[in-house]
Amino acid sequence: MSSLRKLSLATAIALIASPAAFAQDSGPLSTDTTSGKRVSVVGGVTLLQPESDPLPGSRIDVDGGPAPTLSATYHVNDNIGVELWGAADKFNHRVRGDDGKIGTIEQQPVALSGQYHFGQADNTFRPFVGLGYYQSNISNEDLNPGGDHVGLTTPKGAIGTVGLDLNITPTWFARADARYMRARADAQLAGETIERDIKLDPWTVGVGVGARF
Repeated sequence: MSSLRKLSLATAIALIASPAAFAQDSGPLSTDTTSGKRVSVVGGVTLLQPESDPLPGSRIDVDGGPAPTLSATYHVNDNIGVELWGAADKFNHRVRGDDGKIGTIEQQPVALSGQYHFGQADNTFRPFVGLGYYQSNISNEDLNPGGDHVGLTTPKGAIGTVGLDLNITPTWFARADARYMRARADAQLAGETIERDIKLDPWTVGVGVGARF
């Protein structure tokens, strides 16, 4: 089963895990209240897919992969929040060319974003959007086996987020989100730049479970 199909299955499980939540309409929850809680945390799994053609004309492809992710959000009020999001482990990517596998790289992104959550805090379904800044630690590049080390500089740039929270109780919720990161990196051979502005531009799809306090 592919990573994307696994994530789709996880999303379906999260959405049907609480029949009580689906018994609600899109109005406020009937017990306790989510409003006024200022901190939320989410743990989940995310599939990250880099740009499929990072060097136009080079016929190089970079495979995506899954990794666990964590986020913490401070809610200024019921609609506005500031989120710190990142990978709890490294994403592993296989780099392929016309003749097959070239090598592998790993990356571990982290991002800080402002968010806007639509509707009332107690609504069963709450979509949100975000915009911020991210950078990714590139490590363990193995792109030139047997030769001089080929490395990538740290990609950094803007990140955009769209997502949907499903309130299960006033404390617990399920989340599905997608993110797009715009960034460029330089390739270096033995410390000397050999290629500039490699187009990475990864996107992500993730699911998770969160709690508010």
